[in-house]
Amino acid sequence: MIYVGIDVAKDKHDCFITNSDGEALFKSFTIPNNRKGFETLFQKVQSVSDDLTKVKVGLEATGHYSYNLLGFLLDSGLATYVINPLHTNLYRKSLSLRRTKTDRIDARTIAMMLMSDVDLKSYSNTAYHNEELKSLTRYRFDKVKERAKLKSSVARLVNILFPELEKLVSSLHIAVVYALLSNYPGASYIANANTEELAETLCTASKGRYTKSKTAEIQVAAGVSIGSKMPAKSMELKHTIALIRELDKEISEVESAIDKITSQMDSPIFTIPGIGRHMGAMILAEVGDFSNFASADKLLAYAGLSPSTYQSGQLQNCYAHMEKRGSRYLRYALFNAAKYVCLWCPTFSAYLEKKRSEGKHYNVAISHASKKLVRLIFAMQRSGKAFLADY
Repeated sequence: MIYVGIDVAKDKHDCFITNSDGEALFKSFTIPNNRKGFETLFQKVQSVSDDLTKVKVGLEATGHYSYNLLGFLLDSGLATYVINPLHTNLYRKSLSLRRTKTDRIDARTIAMMLMSDVDLKSYSNTAYHNEELKSLTRYRFDKVKERAKLKSSVARLVNILFPELEKLVSSLHIAVVYALLSNYPGASYIANANTEELAETLCTASKGRYTKSKTAEIQVAAGVSIGSKMPAKSMELKHTIALIRELDKEISEVESAIDKITSQMDSPIFTIPGIGRHMGAMILAEVGDFSNFASADKLLAYAGLSPSTYQSGQLQNCYAHMEKRGSRYLRYALFNAAKYVCLWCPTFSAYLEKKRSEGKHYNVAISHASKKLVRLIFAMQRSGKAFLADY
């Protein structure tokens, strides 16, 4: 068997090739992060083995720096293993007490890990293409977060320019309010507006729900408002609303791409009450291949939801906290999914109430529900069975 360890970086990759006897077939060498460098590596692999099925290639999960190389290796028919950097670090420390760490040593360490760890599972083309879904769900996460910040800015600006408005509408973040503030960004603009034009703006944006009486109510409130007349803030408000509208379009486009992928996925987790397409897609994208996890506890640890424990001699921590060392995206998706599942599923709703009755804070109780949800999802993905009310 041939083992290839690769330490990935932005501009270059350090490689080490060895065999089952631990003989260095190619001592540590460096290739540039380009097509020529990839082909150089492949040629060296071919020179030591005619049978590519007897070659294992390992590299660390280093984010986007490894995407192109990973795609090349898979397209070349090489069994490739993506290793958690934490595991590499622990393995390197187990080999020596010295605190020596270089890219070349890391490449050799990865090759040695491939030799010793028989439980490692190769990265499949399916997993590689799963990165598409992961990229989309993470991109949506960032866009939604960006939009939330802008919405907070709108609330802040309205509080300066027309604070009374918030009590006159169901929400500041609805189409009719955005239409109003885009055309009349402040109480003074609304108070001095042509009543007919203002009524037309509100009626059109609300699809007839805002009548002339509602227009009059808003205009009267604007006339006696304590809101400041600040042209700079009014300009900021108009621009912020324009940015939110643009983000709405972008998020909608991303969600359509996610829906296109998930429509081809036959995952039972979409049958769980409260888990929508987008949150379910994020969970599936972050977990990837469920067969990589031997148990639900392993998946909990990957999500950073397992409790951390410290015990030494007679010293033991009294309160176990979540590790939060895993995927923050997966943790976010599970935590938020659990909230909705607790609303829509009687079993989870009862479980949440039970934890609350024990005196636990709402967020702590939800974290317990998240763990229960992980075990449910793990069991459903393994069995392929749809959700049953008695789970």
